[in-house]
Amino acid sequence: MTLFRCPICASPLARRENALRCPKGHSFDLASEGYAYLLPPDKKHSKAPGDDREMVAARAAFLEKGYYLPLREALQRLCVHLTEGCPAPMVVDSGCGEGWYTAGVHAALAAAGREPCMAGVDISKFAVRRAAKRLPEGRFAVASAYRLPLPDGCADLLLNVFSPLAAEEFARVLRSGGHFLYVVPSARHLWQMKEVLYDRPYENPVKVEQYPGFDFLGATPVRYTAALEDSADVMALFRMTPYAWKTPRAGVERLERLTGLATEIGFDIHLYRRKI
Repeated sequence: MTLFRCPICASPLARRENALRCPKGHSFDLASEGYAYLLPPDKKHSKAPGDDREMVAARAAFLEKGYYLPLREALQRLCVHLTEGCPAPMVVDSGCGEGWYTAGVHAALAAAGREPCMAGVDISKFAVRRAAKRLPEGRFAVASAYRLPLPDGCADLLLNVFSPLAAEEFARVLRSGGHFLYVVPSARHLWQMKEVLYDRPYENPVKVEQYPGFDFLGATPVRYTAALEDSADVMALFRMTPYAWKTPRAGVERLERLTGLATEIGFDIHLYRRKI
C-alpha cells in the first residue's frame, strides 16, 4: 500500500506498475518523476489547473535567490520544536508548490535526528513535478486541498504556505493533538512595492481566525527587509501576490520600470493544534 488513498472512494491505493489502483478499480497514473496524479477529471476546472509552467519557473527562480529564506528558517525551527518526541513525524504540505518549503522542513527534521515522511499536495502538475525532483524521498500528488488524498488522522504536522485553506480537511488528516502551521502576510508586507503600485497603499487586514476542530496557540512574527536585485526579481515577486490580478495597468507599468526595490517583508506563522 502507499500513503495515498483514492480521491474518488477513499480506499487505500496500491502501486501496480506505473499507476496507483484501489480495490474498487479506480486507477491513477504515476509520472516518471514519481508523483501521483490524483485529481479526478470532474474536479478539474480547466485543462491544466493551478499555476502554469512559466509561473512555477519564475517562483522557483525567485525562491532560490533566498529572498524568503528567513520565513523558511522560521518554519524549520517551529517544525523541529513541534515534533520533539516524535522520531518519525508525518508532515503534510498542502499547496506545496515546487517544494521549496517542503524540502527545507525535511532537511531540518533530518538534521535534528528525525526520520520524516513528507507528503506534498498541489493542484498544479508543473509545481508538483518540480517538487518531486527537488525532494525524491518525498511523496507528492497532484490533488485538491479540499479533497486531500490522505487517510484520516495520518499526519502529525500540516503546513499551509500561501495556499488555499481547507480547515475541515486539515482537521480530518491531522491526528488528535497534531499541529497546523498557517502563514499569513503581516499588515505592512511588501509596503514599498504597494507604494509603487497604488496611489493610496493600504495595510493588509490582520486578524486571527478560529477554525472548527482547532485551538489557536499563537503566532510567530517574521519581519525583515529584502533588497530585490533587478527588475526580473521585482516582477517575479509581484506575480506571486494577489496584487497581480487586481492592480491597475498604470501601477504595473511603474513597477516594470524599476531596476530594483527594497521592501518590507512581513509574515505571521499562525499555530493551531488539532483538538484532542
